[in-house]
Order: sequence, then structure tokens, then C-alpha cells
Amino acid sequence: MVVSGFSAGLIPAVGFLLVLLYSPLMCLGIRSFPYNGGAAISDFNGLFGFSEAPDYRNGVGCPSTAAAKSADPVTSCDPSLVHVAMTLDSEYLRGSMAAVHSVLRHASCPEQVFFHFVAAEFDSLSPRVLTRLVQSIFPSLNFKVYIFREDTVINLISSSIRSALENPLNYARNYLGDIIDPCVKRVIYLDSDLVLVDDITKLWEVKMSAGKIIGAPEYCHANFTKYFTDNFWSDPVLSRVFGSRKPCYFNTGVMVMDLEKWREGHFRKKIENWMELQRQNRIYELGSLPPFLLVFGGNVEPINHRWNQHGLGGDNVAGSCRELHPGPVSLLHWSGKGKPWVRLDEKRPCPLDHLWEPYDLYKGKSMVQHQQRLEQLVGYSSYFF
Repeated sequence: MVVSGFSAGLIPAVGFLLVLLYSPLMCLGIRSFPYNGGAAISDFNGLFGFSEAPDYRNGVGCPSTAAAKSADPVTSCDPSLVHVAMTLDSEYLRGSMAAVHSVLRHASCPEQVFFHFVAAEFDSLSPRVLTRLVQSIFPSLNFKVYIFREDTVINLISSSIRSALENPLNYARNYLGDIIDPCVKRVIYLDSDLVLVDDITKLWEVKMSAGKIIGAPEYCHANFTKYFTDNFWSDPVLSRVFGSRKPCYFNTGVMVMDLEKWREGHFRKKIENWMELQRQNRIYELGSLPPFLLVFGGNVEPINHRWNQHGLGGDNVAGSCRELHPGPVSLLHWSGKGKPWVRLDEKRPCPLDHLWEPYDLYKGKSMVQHQQRLEQLVGYSSYFF
């Protein structure tokens, strides 16, 4: 089901909640259109402390969307679009907005980029609030927000070495083939703690070999065995899963995904099968990454390392400062415990955190303070139903 723009104001709130409860789908889509009622967009944006981003426009030679030719809204089915999928939640919102900003700033054809945001059903900021906030920061952005049904995955999640890795939204990437519109055949998945410093079209145009479902930078020098427990390696049946494959570590925070092949091959179910086994016999410690390694390790389209200079957040325990890997850089990724916006606010930034700072659009107080202020001024119901 898709709720178009904010014409949903005509739908009673109770009715919307019933749809949420009884829909057979794992998500709903909220399509953003220009806002034309109630408080001004800039007023709404100011309540949360974000500045409006510059209005990035296409350069010379960019393709024209079907919408541009007809003056209709851009739809996700337009074949000229570059599709980017990200999660969206209150905790990492500041990082997500910086990531979007970086994509648009460096894109040669920013109007061709379509964002698919996946938001948790029960986040402290509702998906509709998040939708309006994204629209206020990026008024001309082509995007859609999908409401992720957390109960889809909650019973499959096992404990991890860091509690943040147990957030159901971390597993939303497993369901992109089901969530995103079927007409979308390929998508770039990006984590919320990164920025691009290069044109995303270059990543979009990566060629996928026959039989490859995902593309990502691989790191074959890493100790692959450490991502699984002794229970896994001592079991002759489980450890044989890689067979003749030569698996390498890859970071799932940056992936080019062939959604058409993903759907045809039922890869969501293959990942779920490993998660179910993990619940019965602990075979790994690190959240949502190991199931991807089990399914795709040794069968990934290798992408240049410049597209994921990861680990800048340090390890998953201490979050210590890290240096860049040798070589050119197109994407900086603060995977690990330390996040640049937290360290900058606490006046203890790592040197590389200052490379993230120019893309930060947040200029206000704490998110909690802005949320409380919004509730006092207008109340959620009058804004969104």
C-alpha cells in the first residue's frame, strides 16, 4: 500500500493504524510531494535544528526524466534514475542527512538520484515525521519512505557484541527486494555513517558479472575465520558451506545490489535460514554481517576499494581513531563504534571527522529537545493526519 504525499490527511488516524496492523506487506510507502498546508516547511525544519540544503541541479548532458518531459512527479520506475537505499531513524538521522547531502553535492546529475528510505515502524520519530523532515531539508529531492515492520525480523535477531547492532533496522537491507517497488531492478545500499566525495553515477555503472547478486569492495587480507565462532568451524557440515568458494570479507554498508536476481534467487530467505540457525547454535557474534558473508562470501563482484574507506569509527568496543587505507578515496565510512557527529559534539574529534563536518546540516540543539518542542507547539496529530 502507498500513502501518497500528505493527502493522507483525509484518512483518519485510526484507519491508518488498522492498515498498519493488518496489511500483509512488511512495509508501507509514503511518497513525498510538495507540502501545501499547515506550518511552513522552513518552520518545521527549524523545529528540529537542520538547515535547508542547497538546491542541487543537473549538469550539462544529464538525461531527462519522463517526469521532466511531462511535468508529472518523478516515479521510482523511471529507467533514467540512480536508486539509493538507506535506513532512516532518529538516532542516525544526522548522519543520514549528511550522507544524502554528500551524494547530491558530488553527483553530476543530482536530479536523477532517487532515494529509498526505510524507517522503523515504532521509531521515536514516526516515519511520517521523518518524511516531512527530509522534505524540509531537501525540498526538491526525489524520495520515498517505506515503513519497516520490525516484527518481520525481531524474532530472528540474536545478541551481538554491541547492542546497537541488534537494532531491527540494521537488518532492513535483507528485505530491500521485498520493500522497494518491483520495477526497481538495481539499488545502491548505503549506511548512514558515511559521505561520498565522488560522483555516485560511477558506482551505479559498475558492471556485474553473470551470476553475481551484489557488488562490494572485498578485503581478502582480513582474517575471515574470526567472523565465526569455533562452533561453526568445528562443525564439518557448516564449515563446508563455502565449498570451492574463496570467501573474502566485505562490508555490507556499501553494496550494489541486483534486486531482480535477488528476488528470483530468494536470497532474503537464504539469509533468514542462517539467522534461524544462529538462534539455535551460536555460530557468529557480529550482528547482521555474518549471514551476508555466509550467503555471498566468495561470490561478490569486486568493486574498487576507493568506494568504501571503512572502519573510520574504530572497532566495535573502543571506537578509537583510525587512518585512511592507502589509495584513492571516493567514499568515507565511519563503521565501528565512533560516529563523527558524536565526537565533534563532545569536542574530541578524530582528525578524519573533520572531513565529515562540511556535509553536516544539523545546526541546532539535541534532537530530543526539538522533538519535545514540536509536540508542545503543534502536536503530531495536527501535522500528519
